[in-house]
Amino acid sequence: MSARVLREGRARLWLEPEDRGLAYGDGVFETLLVHRGQPVWWQEHWQRLVRGAARLGLPLPDENEVRHECMALLAETRGRGVLKIILTRGIGGRGYAPPADALPTVVLSTHPAPPAPRAGGLQLRWARTTLAVQPALAGIKHLNRLEQVLARAEWNDPEVDEALMCDGEDRVVSAVAANLFVLLGGRWLTPSVERCGVAGIAREWLLANVPGAAVAELNAAEISRADALFLCNSVRGILPVRRLGMREWPRDDAVAPLRASLAAAQPAFGDGEH
Repeated sequence: MSARVLREGRARLWLEPEDRGLAYGDGVFETLLVHRGQPVWWQEHWQRLVRGAARLGLPLPDENEVRHECMALLAETRGRGVLKIILTRGIGGRGYAPPADALPTVVLSTHPAPPAPRAGGLQLRWARTTLAVQPALAGIKHLNRLEQVLARAEWNDPEVDEALMCDGEDRVVSAVAANLFVLLGGRWLTPSVERCGVAGIAREWLLANVPGAAVAELNAAEISRADALFLCNSVRGILPVRRLGMREWPRDDAVAPLRASLAAAQPAFGDGEH
C-alpha cells in the first residue's frame, strides 16, 4: 500500500490525531478501481464525494489538485488496483461541534485489486446485523461503517462470500459491501437507499442503462423467489449470485448480458480483466 495525506495544499505522510475523521467519522470516502493506471469512473466518484460533502457541510478540496496527487500516487502502482480517497473535516479538537474555519484533510491510498470472484457465482448468507434508518446519511459514503464491520464479523467461513443486510423494519437494503439487484417479474429491481445504504456508482449505471431497471421496496421472501440475483460495486463490477441460504440459482444466463453491456461501456470490467 502507498499513501499520502493532503492538507493546506501540501502532501504529508501522517494524519493528525485531532483529525475529526479519526475522532468522529466526520467525513466521506470513495473507492475507485484502477485499470491500466487510470481511475475508473473518476467523475462519477468525485460527484458523489461532492454530494456527500455537501450533505455533511464539509469544505471541499480542489478537484484538480486531488486528481494530480492521485495520478502521482498511481505512478507508483503497476497494473490493476484500487484507489481510496478519504475526505475529512480536518482538525477540530475535542467536542462534536464542527469548527467554523475547518480546513479539509484528504487521505489517498492505493491497494491491490481484489481477487477474482468465485467461479459459478457467489455464495451469500443473511446478516443478523441490521442497518439503522437515517435519511440524513442515506446514499452517501460517510466514514462510519461500523454496521458493515459488525455484519462482516459474523462469519469466517471461506464458503461464504457476502451477506445481505436489512434495515430495522425488515426491508432488504444491500450486501455488506455491494448493492443488490434481483430479477422479479421480468424486471431488474434494486432496493431503495433513501432511508439507509449507499447509492453505488455501478448501481446508478445499471439503473440508467438497463431497460426496465427500477428501485423497489423488497423483503427477504421476494429475494428468495427471484429468478436471478447479482451484486455490484464500482471495484468488482457485476457479480452473479449462485446461492443464498438454501436457495440456489445454478445458471447466470440472465446476468451474463448485463456483464457484457457493462464491459462494452467500461472495458475495465471485461472478463479478461478480473
